[in-house]
Amino acid sequence: MAVADSGAEPTVIADRVNIVYKVIAGQGGKGTAATAFRRILKRQDRPTIREVHAVKDVNFTAYKGDAIGVIGRNGSGKSTLLRAIAGLLPPESGAIYTGGRPSLLGVNAAMMNDLTGDRNVVLGCLAMGMSAAEIERRYDEIVEFSGIGEFIDLPMSTYSSGMAARLKFAIASAKTHDILLVDEALSTGDAEFRVRSERKIRDLRDQAGTVFLVSHSLDVVLDTCNRAIWLDKGTLRLDGPADEVVAAYARSATH
Repeated sequence: MAVADSGAEPTVIADRVNIVYKVIAGQGGKGTAATAFRRILKRQDRPTIREVHAVKDVNFTAYKGDAIGVIGRNGSGKSTLLRAIAGLLPPESGAIYTGGRPSLLGVNAAMMNDLTGDRNVVLGCLAMGMSAAEIERRYDEIVEFSGIGEFIDLPMSTYSSGMAARLKFAIASAKTHDILLVDEALSTGDAEFRVRSERKIRDLRDQAGTVFLVSHSLDVVLDTCNRAIWLDKGTLRLDGPADEVVAAYARSATH
């Protein structure tokens, strides 16, 4: 387990966390209404329920000032772990303790597709507990950071997925968070936005917050994180300085 500087305050403790969720394994076609109707007519058996053990006995402690990259192949449990830290997925066993309010990017910012970007900026900031005066003071900075430009007056439904992700990140990073959870947000947008986003994460870390960053880009993890956690099929394979963990993960990918 990685340890921060002596005297650092723990912000997240994962104590033997296991997360299991259930999925429906349909029989004979997609799970549509038509399929269900045909199943009734043919008196087919009910679809089976399959359990997926997504996170397996994971232990770690995060500290104030940590920026932790969460790496691993697709399906390794990275996003599931972040949702559990945010309190959206209860562990099957074990526990997650947080010393502050976790904010999962795009969840606390209440984005509504039928409303314009500027209205979503206001609603998202209000959802994070910012006052009207704070929102007015930070509004121009948020819009400029997002790079949305003239599209800010259009409904969110007209935005590309990248534009929406950039606006969500701009809103979420407008406030100093105790614990900020970022899931692949930095993979969107151009190189300029990526540089701005990486700088913002370093700022959040310097303000004694804790940042968890899920990213498939090892360069992003190396540029923004002091520490990394490598998940492999739900198991914590390695936890330590970002450069060491990334190097070990990269070596494994070549074998």
